[in-house]
Amino acid sequence: MEKRKLGRTGLSVSVLTFGCGAVGGLMTRGEPADQERAVARALEAGINHFDTAPAYGNGASEQNLGRVLASLTPDVIVSTKVRLAAADRGRVGDAVAASLEASLRRLGRDHVDLFQFHNQIGLRGDGATFSVDEMLSDVLPAFTRVREQGKTRHIGFTAIGETDALHRLMDSRAFDTAQVPYNVLNPSAGAALPVRYPAQDYGNMLARAKDAGMGTIGIRVLAGGALSGHEERHPLGLAVVEPIGSGANYAADVARARRLEPMVREGHAAGLTEMAIRFAVAHPTLTTTEIGLATIDQLEDAIRAVEKGPLPPQALARLAELQTTFAGEPR
Repeated sequence: MEKRKLGRTGLSVSVLTFGCGAVGGLMTRGEPADQERAVARALEAGINHFDTAPAYGNGASEQNLGRVLASLTPDVIVSTKVRLAAADRGRVGDAVAASLEASLRRLGRDHVDLFQFHNQIGLRGDGATFSVDEMLSDVLPAFTRVREQGKTRHIGFTAIGETDALHRLMDSRAFDTAQVPYNVLNPSAGAALPVRYPAQDYGNMLARAKDAGMGTIGIRVLAGGALSGHEERHPLGLAVVEPIGSGANYAADVARARRLEPMVREGHAAGLTEMAIRFAVAHPTLTTTEIGLATIDQLEDAIRAVEKGPLPPQALARLAELQTTFAGEPR
């Protein structure tokens, strides 16, 4: 599988990242044997990055990933995260250190390759949303400390929140990586949106991250599953998913996804999920595309999509035509 450099980290990361989150659910609620088979198949296909977090299944994802990796003993890149509560203000350093120590215990490792901030970022701090100033004055020193202690090699954040705040944080060049929301329902992190497009405008964050020397991890690539074109949720995954495409709710995201089915009928992709993955992989400055899983079959589908290669220019042009039909609609 193709590998790309994760910004200034120098890490060589597969274009597919194995997401261990609760939206798919395999690594939080799946059977242990299925978890091991899926990770083994991912390794066989060349996937070398596994992303988890304490918030996924209240630690279950980290514990399960740690168990499987201990059994298989591969040479892989592991990333995890920390999510702070509003009450952690005033004790950010201690909260970050405690969270990482707990993550390392569950993973059975003495360090991770990448440690990421999981909260939303805003221009002003409010509840669990942290401001840019708090990120630089409180969170960054805490992250720097655990890196100096050898408990993580690199540091990053999840680029969710207010666009202006996210841009400011990227421009600071304080962090090595960003997890960037990018999908065919909201492609604004990688290109300009049509006028009155019904989605948050992330203002081409991928270009901004590249200018800052940051590696990027594409998240929400399947819009929480909406880009399957089906409203039904797999029993292992979250029963309710917040809208993370362009619609006001999950059903609206699914409906918009179905309006992209001409891409399948015209032969540009074998299915909507394949189209979504190949769209993300086609962006030249997106380092890796993270996929969440409920089943091994979904992993196989993602591997096949990547093996087909990025969507070619004519397919991307046709997709752009279809995306413009969303302009002017309510979010």
